[in-house]
Amino acid sequence: MNKDGIFAVIIRNFTQDNMSKLQIPSGYAPLLNLKQTELGIKNIKDFFQVNLSSELRLRRVTAPLFVESGTGINDDLNGVERPVRFPIKDMDDKYAEIVHSLAKWKRLTLADYGIEEGFGIYTDMNAIRADEELDNLHSLYVDQWDWERVIGEKNRSIDFLKDIVRRIYAAMLRTEYLVYELFPVITPQLPCEITFIHSEELLQRYPGMDAKQREDAITREFGAVFIMGIGAPLSDGEPHDGRAPDYDDWSTLNEDGYEGLNGDLLVWNPVLQKSIELSSMGIRVDAASLERQLKARGKEERFSLYFHQRLMHNELPLSIGGGIGQSRLCMYYLRKAHIGEIQASLWPDDMRDEAKRQGVLLI
Repeated sequence: MNKDGIFAVIIRNFTQDNMSKLQIPSGYAPLLNLKQTELGIKNIKDFFQVNLSSELRLRRVTAPLFVESGTGINDDLNGVERPVRFPIKDMDDKYAEIVHSLAKWKRLTLADYGIEEGFGIYTDMNAIRADEELDNLHSLYVDQWDWERVIGEKNRSIDFLKDIVRRIYAAMLRTEYLVYELFPVITPQLPCEITFIHSEELLQRYPGMDAKQREDAITREFGAVFIMGIGAPLSDGEPHDGRAPDYDDWSTLNEDGYEGLNGDLLVWNPVLQKSIELSSMGIRVDAASLERQLKARGKEERFSLYFHQRLMHNELPLSIGGGIGQSRLCMYYLRKAHIGEIQASLWPDDMRDEAKRQGVLLI
């Protein structure tokens, strides 16, 4: 971002070192041509969102592309990623920023729309993450279904979280069969049931591995896995992965005796031969866990922000929510090696050239 505040997306200068981030499996050839791929993308998106809405009782709402800076509404991800910002001339040059996701905006919307317990909302979220490290699974452009549902105090449990995950997974299974009906060359591979494991159990199961290696190992073994409790330090002193302190509840002791009411849904990618995260979700913080998590991360200054004030004053409903990657879901179902085969984005010239040389067309 330049000092004059002019809208800018910062894209790193990539060198030959970036080639290691491109993984094209030996002998890979797309199963579908461009026309078939576009047909598949449309059918997957149309079918899945209808099933998701039905399973979780969600109504569609319109979402913002940007929010006002300094309100605490934007998703801070791991707390180090810089949002794309720009001044608004007709608002005295106040800054707006492109969303990273709508994790907190959705909860405000539940309150403002007066959504009843047991119902919720979903939306098509489009984001720009300028600090993303580009590879087969990560793009500057992020598209996902962001959803949020009102819950009661009794639902703040790991059993309720598992029930919601199973409902989402049921929609995924039906969508996989639709893809097989459209394109019989693509064989279904999702297991009938998803496996649940806490990140601490995962650490104990695969000692000596880092977090990504543990994800690959468990997903290779079971096909589809939901890893719970992401954000709090584990017994080795490190969290399984980063989480912002002010949307998912990763610190509450659950009925299984572990910390955390959130997690990630991963499946085994048969093309890349590694795990791929399709969804991150969780029961959201209440006032007590928000205070605890902000203090744990040294982010007490956020207490004064708009979102946090409304939450601390009990003006927001208890909720569960998450995001489901649209391009990643399509990439998985259509057996693509690179997310750039699904969505139009920007890629380093050397990555694009090497992908083309290996028969992979990045849109």
